[in-house]
Amino acid sequence: MGLGVIGGGVMGEALICRLIEQATYEPHDILVSDPQAARLDYLKERYGIGTTASNSAAASGASVLLLAVKPQIFNAVASGLTLPQSTSESPLVVSILAGVSLGGLESAFPHQAVIRAMPNTPATVGAGVTAIATGRRATAEHVELATQLFSAVGQVVQVPEHLMNAVTGLSGSGPGYIAMIVEALADGGVAAGLPRAVAMQLAIQTVRGTAELLASEDLHPAQLKDRVTSPGGTTIAGVASLEQSGLRSALIEAVKAASQRSQELGQS
Repeated sequence: MGLGVIGGGVMGEALICRLIEQATYEPHDILVSDPQAARLDYLKERYGIGTTASNSAAASGASVLLLAVKPQIFNAVASGLTLPQSTSESPLVVSILAGVSLGGLESAFPHQAVIRAMPNTPATVGAGVTAIATGRRATAEHVELATQLFSAVGQVVQVPEHLMNAVTGLSGSGPGYIAMIVEALADGGVAAGLPRAVAMQLAIQTVRGTAELLASEDLHPAQLKDRVTSPGGTTIAGVASLEQSGLRSALIEAVKAASQRSQELGQS
């Protein structure tokens, strides 16, 4: 059960790190290809995995082949690979390339089962969420393999492909929105008199703790908001100000805009 990884960048490394930590794969079962020799040396020294400059070598013998390169070079990478035509010997091809559709993947790999995945950047600390969409040849076993792969870096949800642009707009781009919210909260704290470092610590932990509370108690956000909003208190004053400034609609429009842009990029 070998894992071949084409592209040893940030997301590829995040998956490798977590998969080894959780003993999903042993280091000797992983082979990574990348054009940068220094990057390969780093990955080999840190994780004890196999490395190669050849994409074909990384794909050879793999039961799962992870594509983690830039979307712009997908066609060049795919055209340079020769994969087995026998279904029993073919690897499951898993792509995390934004904008590359299942149709594009299946056209490039006509004899392989393919799965398209959209992880987000918190995956690098094991707190991500990944949406997966399956190709026509993907079986329940293939879905289980992909789920196992991405569960190493967080939660996994399965969606039909036509929703992947919406996933990109929400969870794919969402860390950027949350980062802006954290920055704004910290700026508000500074404006109210807090030292910058203290304001940033309070903002980060408030967002982290709130997310953990919502998840652990399976609360609707409105329930938590109501818990901390007492009559005539400080929180309702802040909530009223946020409503007046259009926070909700701004975030809704951000998700819609990013989803639309994802669709445009996929058509280019």
